[in-house]
Amino acid sequence: MKQNKLEAIPSKRLLVPGDSVLLLIDHQPQMAFATKSIAAELLINNVVGLAKAAKVFAVPTILTTVATTTFSGPLFPALQAVYPEQKPIDRSTLNSWEDQRVVDEVMKYNRPKLIVAGLWTEVCLVTAVLSALEQGLDVFFVTDASGGVSEEAHTMAVERMIMAGAQPVTWLQFMLELQRDWARKETYDAVTAVVKEHAGTYGIGVQYVKSMLSSNAGEG
Repeated sequence: MKQNKLEAIPSKRLLVPGDSVLLLIDHQPQMAFATKSIAAELLINNVVGLAKAAKVFAVPTILTTVATTTFSGPLFPALQAVYPEQKPIDRSTLNSWEDQRVVDEVMKYNRPKLIVAGLWTEVCLVTAVLSALEQGLDVFFVTDASGGVSEEAHTMAVERMIMAGAQPVTWLQFMLELQRDWARKETYDAVTAVVKEHAGTYGIGVQYVKSMLSSNAGEG
């Protein structure tokens, strides 16, 4: 049987910068205090890395909070610092998709893929994901920039979203999927800067390689 020649064409299922909108839900102190599925410092690192990645690729990013002045407190300062001029949409609803301002903000970009992360996974994240899916969006949720009140709560919510058709990703996976080719020099330096700051030992490895190459060049 003759096999057709395959072409080097990326899957249409892959994320590309021009197709996506990022929605970040309730990354606030009171929500983080009760998050037990991920350490708070790692959660903050990951969501800030995610936000910076989106900014590198000009992916529109929507910040939203719940009950800022009465219960949950302000957005994580490190996250707000990525978008210092943007005021988060503050809601009363646990499901951000029940706030028309949030939906309108997402839909104004007319992009088919919605990337979501939030606290808690089993409440504010899962309700928004299920709602957006039902209205026809292709939804991806960032597992390591989200967290639940227990491992079980987080895991069950993740399974529920997958069963409904949403796709799980991690923050670093999101960024590298957008970069995809190191020959794309317009974002290369910015991506490696985010890696060095937020990607743990991978970032240390990048710093190591650059320092070794620099040293070897000096020896020559």
